[in-house]
Amino acid sequence: MSGYRIDRVSEDIKREIAAIMRELKDPRIQGLLTVVNVEVSSDASFAKVYISAMEGIETAALAVKGLTAATGYIRREVGKRLRLRKTPELKFVADDSIERGMKIAGMLGNMKDDSNEINDD
Repeated sequence: MSGYRIDRVSEDIKREIAAIMRELKDPRIQGLLTVVNVEVSSDASFAKVYISAMEGIETAALAVKGLTAATGYIRREVGKRLRLRKTPELKFVADDSIERGMKIAGMLGNMKDDSNEINDD
């Protein structure tokens, strides 16, 4: 498959998994969860889905356990909604990128406050 097609399929899968996650009733899949990235293999037989949570990596890891339990349902729904000839096998991975981003934003905010205090003096 062409590179642009893989990119398009990965973005479509990302969008659909985010929508499906909102519909799931599993208590492990709660909080502010985000599908950060989806990496689809070149032959579209496997997809690695990165899940992140605002609350931290522990919440994301718990959500990954719930999503792994619902993999069959999620895969079937993705295939049905996107009408893919070959729906990739999904592997969910916990990611802490949102938590790291929040920490960096906090540090930048502190630096900005410190520079404003210095300029006021």
